[in-house]
Amino acid sequence: MNKSSSLSSLSPIPSLDFDGTGRPLHFLHANGYPPACYQPLLDLLKTRHRVFGMLLRPLWPDSKPDEIKDWHPFSEDLLHFLDEQKAGPVIGLGHSIGAIVTLRAALKEPGRFRALVLMEPVLFPRYYMLEWNFARILGMGENVHPLIQGALKRRRTFDDLDKVFDAYRRRSIFRFFSNENLRAFIEGMTKPKADGGYELAYSPEWEAHIYHTGIWRDWDLWNGLSHLEVPTLIIRGAETDTFWASTARSVQKKNRKIKIISLENSTHLLPLEKPQEAFDIMNGFLKNMMVEQSERSSRLYRDQNNNLKDIL
Repeated sequence: MNKSSSLSSLSPIPSLDFDGTGRPLHFLHANGYPPACYQPLLDLLKTRHRVFGMLLRPLWPDSKPDEIKDWHPFSEDLLHFLDEQKAGPVIGLGHSIGAIVTLRAALKEPGRFRALVLMEPVLFPRYYMLEWNFARILGMGENVHPLIQGALKRRRTFDDLDKVFDAYRRRSIFRFFSNENLRAFIEGMTKPKADGGYELAYSPEWEAHIYHTGIWRDWDLWNGLSHLEVPTLIIRGAETDTFWASTARSVQKKNRKIKIISLENSTHLLPLEKPQEAFDIMNGFLKNMMVEQSERSSRLYRDQNNNLKDIL
């Protein structure tokens, strides 16, 4: 086993069970955002699904950023976790890196997934990947990536979450959050400190490292998209800076079966901003998928019966 995969020997892989009933749904969070940030969405999901999800390595105990060179090991973690859970084919739902990890796992082992719902996947055009590789080769990655320095400089401790809410409420990045969803986000991204107050639940060093190791080895995703047979929905924010409209067009050229929907008044943070709308879009997609699968099964059954009658 290579160094980048060594942590996959941790068993069981750290995870959360969000409860619920129905078809199994695996949820995978974004970089910098622990699952608790998504509580409004999770509450909706578990009304129709049994919801569970592994944690990305930054939330594992004693995990080390320098063991990760790219994002591929996270998909190996996911497949290993699904082995542990013995859940059968699942609906794979992921946000940002969680969407990429889920997509790569489905390309490797499609039989593990009943459907994919990818919210704002961090998938960039090939020319952008080349530019990012060039920046990394020159040792400029930390300087040119728009999010790395911001993650490292982020405030880590807080005395009062109400004051955090007041400050965040004035920031344009949170303009599409309702008050309720913004409070859930703040509570989810922090945890109580032993000596009072709060601290970030997600290490800024890990967050920055994830940004630095992303994108550069994603050629396999573009190469695999045309072969993807798992029913797939991509939801993008209409005002996103990540899953561009041009990327959406390129994805559909690769695979017309992939459904892509843009959600108005949302950004890369859409499942946190608009959990009800995201849930409704996803639910409609899954309902249509089940109807189509049922119709295909009925046609197959009729064809088999007709063939049998012809033989008799």
